[in-house]
Amino acid sequence: CIGITEVGPERIDSLFERFISEERNEPPDIDVDFEHERREIVMQWVYETYGRDHAALCSTVIRYRSKGAVRDVGKALGLPEDVTKLLSSQVWGHGEAVDEQRARELNLNLGDRRLRLTLELAAQLAGTPRHLSQHPGGFVLTHDRLDDLVPIEPAAMKDRQVVEWDKDDIDALKFMKVDVLALGMLTCMKRSFDLLSEHKGIALDLATIPAEDPRTYAMIRKADTLGVFQIESRAQMSMLPRMKPRTFYDLVIEVAIVRPGPIQGDMVHPYL
Repeated sequence: CIGITEVGPERIDSLFERFISEERNEPPDIDVDFEHERREIVMQWVYETYGRDHAALCSTVIRYRSKGAVRDVGKALGLPEDVTKLLSSQVWGHGEAVDEQRARELNLNLGDRRLRLTLELAAQLAGTPRHLSQHPGGFVLTHDRLDDLVPIEPAAMKDRQVVEWDKDDIDALKFMKVDVLALGMLTCMKRSFDLLSEHKGIALDLATIPAEDPRTYAMIRKADTLGVFQIESRAQMSMLPRMKPRTFYDLVIEVAIVRPGPIQGDMVHPYL
């Protein structure tokens, strides 16, 4: 009724408790999705609307993985670049460092103090914070001046500022956070609407797309959904011919059950 969204929960009898529940001990999430090409425009609009004294992006903590730890430690200890690259190519994620047998296969001398120290220090660094980075779209909005409440620094990108705490710290302090998310698929859909209008004279938007078009569902039931948002993954495409969706609510169920939780809980096959 106030134009925030065109989604009408009453059309599918959604429970109000789905949005605000007494059982939930945190504020509702506020996510706002935009075409990725408009992301910077939207961010600057937030700054201009709420003021740079009251709005800033969250940070996110980037932690060392084994590869990065080996590269940084090797560089700091003065290992030759080719040796550092070879070492880092042998470790993955938070995995263990190169063992003695593998080192011999690679013609690496673990008797070299710098080499041995590089592996030892890299193993200690794995999982520890490396640096702060900018959160993809988490905005903190406050009534009082933000710099009276949290530390702020200029972002690497022009005309942005970030809170020097990560999103988990912000959540713990109960600050209001709005996720301004950029989706490439929304850009694709916007271009599709523009092409429809230009070449076919058909004016559509996200709110006016026919929700129960039979030909669309016939295409979906054949799993011909490459490029169709939410149902283009292999898991979704394998499920569509079995679910045989014919209505919008069938798609709601389809998207909801093909998730890690229902799959790991062995809930999908009993439902089918």
